[in-house]
Amino acid sequence: MKKLLFVLVFSLPFYLTLSAQDFQGAWESFGSQEDGTKVKYVIIVSGPYFSEAFYEKETGKFMGTFGGSYKTQDSIITYTFEYASFNKELVGTTERASFKFADGKIHAGGMVWTRIDDGTPGKLNGAWLISGRKRDGEIRRRDTSGPRKTMKILSGTRFQWIAYNTETKEFLGTGGGTYTSLDGKYTENIGFFSRDDSRVGASLQFDFDLKEGDWHHSGLSSKGQPIYEIWSKRNTP
Repeated sequence: MKKLLFVLVFSLPFYLTLSAQDFQGAWESFGSQEDGTKVKYVIIVSGPYFSEAFYEKETGKFMGTFGGSYKTQDSIITYTFEYASFNKELVGTTERASFKFADGKIHAGGMVWTRIDDGTPGKLNGAWLISGRKRDGEIRRRDTSGPRKTMKILSGTRFQWIAYNTETKEFLGTGGGTYTSLDGKYTENIGFFSRDDSRVGASLQFDFDLKEGDWHHSGLSSKGQPIYEIWSKRNTP
């Protein structure tokens, strides 16, 4: 795990070296642990936010995630951790590094990152925070400025949700995979789920609508419970 962590943290700045127009979307890479386990890495970048998740390629067993915000100037990337499932002491810290990009792919730390999508089709791509729920017919709003957050970040085809607390530095859970959004139907295909590996491979369909910039999302949760959620786009940090 120590070696894996080094590769992740070392490779991230190189990944984020593209111009804002070029690196938006999702990218993937593959590696192996010392025991031969094949590992899949997926990074989603939307606006000034990013999230990386890594899990077993064959089974979808969750291994870790980290993410936050970043900015670039000249050839330097500066990034700040909002969450890190494998080391909470990273939360709130900022690191800087130089960057490199070649051959249409990201080459860094012995890893090669290949583009999955560039953020299109883009109806729902973005970084969202849960800002409300409907219960008993009543919408109850939630303050998104507090330390306890649930974020969902989407590219054109990939999604990941992450629950965390920036004050206590707790990582509370995550899940992700691929998604489609068509004719008011949003479908998630689960590729990894930190709380229950048995959910991997499941597909969940929801109704969705965009109202005054907010994403209204309703259907049944992975546990079969009815939900109605409201998500709001994140502001620039």
